Amino acid sequence: MDNLRRLGNHISIPIAPDADRFTGRECPNPECEGYFKVEFGTGLKEEGIPCHCPYCGCTEQHDKFWTKAQIEYAESIALKKITDAFHKDLKKLEFDYKPRGPFGIGLSMTVKPGQPIPIRNYREKKLETEVVCDNCTLRYTIYGVFAFCPDCGQHNSLQILNKNLELISKMLDMASKAEKELADHLVRNALEDCVSSFDGFGRELCRVYANKASAPYNAEKLSFQSIEKVKQILNVSFGISLTTVVSEEDWRIAVRGFQKRHLLSHKMGIVDGGYIQKTGDTQVVAGRKICISAEEVRRLIDIVRKFSCYISEELKKR
Repeated sequence: MDNLRRLGNHISIPIAPDADRFTGRECPNPECEGYFKVEFGTGLKEEGIPCHCPYCGCTEQHDKFWTKAQIEYAESIALKKITDAFHKDLKKLEFDYKPRGPFGIGLSMTVKPGQPIPIRNYREKKLETEVVCDNCTLRYTIYGVFAFCPDCGQHNSLQILNKNLELISKMLDMASKAEKELADHLVRNALEDCVSSFDGFGRELCRVYANKASAPYNAEKLSFQSIEKVKQILNVSFGISLTTVVSEEDWRIAVRGFQKRHLLSHKMGIVDGGYIQKTGDTQVVAGRKICISAEEVRRLIDIVRKFSCYISEELKKR
């Protein structure tokens, strides 16, 4: 059985990356089994580092993250190699003894090929979001937006928020060069997007760290659209005080910005008594449109950055 012997105890089956240099991975956690892709050669360079599922955070060695399709492909290749080697070895045992004499009996053995072994070809899936980790530079792709880095395990919520805030700043730059009606529309959208991005960031981060909260259920359901409520629940659930990271003036600007966003989303931008009561804004009149300037949105972006960096660092310490 020389051909089988040459195969050895192990058969190496290379898994080629796709056209974008990504290799598919699948979470081994049976409750997750999330699919993602990584570009090997980017990220951490140490040997033997574990892999982190970007969705559930499950941590195992890389050889636990093969996808089902990759395993089926590798098994079909290995089976074909073993079958081919076994067939070649059997072919060497063929013989044909011709009969001798008037009453001789001939004997022969011929090995015929069996059914060909099919190769299970596979194709990596297309995913929605490409990320380059700010911490370790791993390039990976995922479904959705938020994720743990498969190499270093750092959550990308702050990175995604900062990218969104950069886009919002560019929107304000466009507003400065546009005609008044379009400029006002862009500024209003920038304010709404700023609060929405912070809301998405905060919800995801609290979901990730909910197990560290005094009331995990409340933390998982926390909305970041009301800065006053966020301040209260972060203080109660995690012992984090938002007012310590900004000045009193910045806090007032944040409250007004979030309340103006509430008017845009729920009151068509018309001032009501609730806005005046919650903000103490004496420059507005109930029943009239709220005024929003690009400068105050830029100020709010800076404040949101301070909030988000502080919340992210504090939750990591818990």
